[in-house]
Amino acid sequence: MKAAFLKQRTGYEGLVTGDLDNPTAGPGQVLIGVHATAVTPTEFEWFPTFSAADGRPRAFPIILSHEFSGVVAAAGQDVTHLKVGDFVYGLNDWFQNGAQAEFCVAPAEAVGLKPRSLDHVQSAVVPLSALTAWQGLFDHGKLNPGNRVLIHGAAGGVGVFAVQLARWRGAKVCATASAKNLDFVRELGADEVVDYKTGRFEDVARDMDLVFDAAGGDTLSRSWAVLRPGGRMVTIAAGEEATNDQRTKDAFFIVQPNRTQLAEIALLLDAGKMRPFVEGVYRLNEVRTAFERAARGGMRGKVALNLET
Repeated sequence: MKAAFLKQRTGYEGLVTGDLDNPTAGPGQVLIGVHATAVTPTEFEWFPTFSAADGRPRAFPIILSHEFSGVVAAAGQDVTHLKVGDFVYGLNDWFQNGAQAEFCVAPAEAVGLKPRSLDHVQSAVVPLSALTAWQGLFDHGKLNPGNRVLIHGAAGGVGVFAVQLARWRGAKVCATASAKNLDFVRELGADEVVDYKTGRFEDVARDMDLVFDAAGGDTLSRSWAVLRPGGRMVTIAAGEEATNDQRTKDAFFIVQPNRTQLAEIALLLDAGKMRPFVEGVYRLNEVRTAFERAARGGMRGKVALNLET
């Protein structure tokens, strides 16, 4: 199969394309014919990218990207809710090879039927970001109707879904974004927006029930002060994973695959309650350019690789 992969530990500049053996689906897994996948530039900072679950180094070649849209090419033993030919979307195991290839393997419980109203490129940018937003807001953040939530990075890959889901839940949304994206974030459903380069979110956001942070660093440090007593903080900033601060440790989470939530998200997308945003689309042999664009930031949504072209 054609794939983009790393032959040694490096950054995106070390990605190459070539032929690798097709993977096979084991018990509880499905083999996916990948039509599209999405690029997450922080993946080079993730522990599972270069390490096995037991902490030992992973073997090369390593294939990146852990969200996809495609078709079930084979189903392993004990898989009952999916069949060959189903159009699906979902996540790979973090510690296994990903979806920058013509085929990938995924746990069946991390895969659901793709939204009918979206094409594969649009569907590919959904699983990781929408599940992260869903779990951060609802599972960890306990967001309820009428709550006030501050969302940092509201125009980014996760932020666009966080704003839309929070508004759908009936929360009052304050969001930070760059100047060029302020109107865009308002259109997503934010009640108040702050240009993080020229304004102070502390002057607008007070007594928040929840802060959803995708920035980390100084932004996260300043955000504790805007929470009401008993308010909740969640952060997905990759740089905070190794923190020694107990408050931040408690606030940090990593998204978990969940096919039930994928099904609920697909229903919202098909009902027009939410929409994905694709900043740019690249071919597999343009993978370095795709990562370079994603790493620059300033995007609305995510960058995708289209493997159908």
